[in-house]
Amino acid sequence: MSTSLQINQPNTTTSQDTPLFTASEVEHRTAVPATTLRQWERRYGLPSPKRTPSGYRLYSQNDIACIEFFKNRISDGIPASRAAQLYALEQSLPAGNNQVHQNIQYTRASNPNDTINRLIEATLQGESAKSDAILAQAHSTMAVEDVLLELIQPTLVEIGERWHRGEITIAHEHQATAYLRGKLHGLLEMAGSPRHGPTVVVACPPGEWHEIGALTISIFLRRAGIRTHFLGANTPIVDLARFAREIKASAVLVSAGTGEVIENMRPQAHLLREAVGIVIYGGNGFNGNPNLATELGGEYYGGNAKVALEKLISRFAS
Repeated sequence: MSTSLQINQPNTTTSQDTPLFTASEVEHRTAVPATTLRQWERRYGLPSPKRTPSGYRLYSQNDIACIEFFKNRISDGIPASRAAQLYALEQSLPAGNNQVHQNIQYTRASNPNDTINRLIEATLQGESAKSDAILAQAHSTMAVEDVLLELIQPTLVEIGERWHRGEITIAHEHQATAYLRGKLHGLLEMAGSPRHGPTVVVACPPGEWHEIGALTISIFLRRAGIRTHFLGANTPIVDLARFAREIKASAVLVSAGTGEVIENMRPQAHLLREAVGIVIYGGNGFNGNPNLATELGGEYYGGNAKVALEKLISRFAS
């Protein structure tokens, strides 16, 4: 029996992490070219083969499983970068927790309200493993943008409503919101940011502490290839205008949730108009009265992140 055959047929006591297979053997097993494997490794850190003393790559059974995962997701039309994110999410699930994996199902054919309710209960109860599983399953069947709009956003709205109705405490609301905010920050970082092209600054004005909407549109912008600086909650208008001017931003997007916050920023709104060519206002405070955006010298692109992104891209192209 040749050495190659011995490598291809490891004994049952070998660890799944044991480096056994050469690049050519992995190429033969998976039908993925070795050049592609090296490209995935360089760009996404996956798979992660070991190196022999002479510098040759050796892949484990786990590496092959990772490669098969990539190949299957890409064949489904998912970009390699998204496949890498999905693989990381899957690996974050607790190993061997069959109950979590089996009970969490989300497809477009299923009732999305059921999944939303499951995510609500999991986050309110602080069951992060179950919450991770719900989101991982959603990411495996939906685009990131759809997960945000069809799952995470409705979940946050309902959690807020339950608090207003007195059904949950502020502590429960904070716990659930903090978990989901952390997931959004992770998606924002994974989206990356190009070095060229238009630059957008996204922030919430003074007194506005609810940054989820601004964080969501920031993820949309980055995933669309737009350089995006997310400044977060309670950002002084003077500082926002100065920052936008210093980085030569193409646009500033301000998210405000209440009329009170909008009125408080009105005296300084002109600073934003003077700093950048495009000022966009959004959030619940403007959704109820879009004319306020015009009064402040800015533009209103609607209450949907997808629509707002399309309008901004058209604006840049004009």
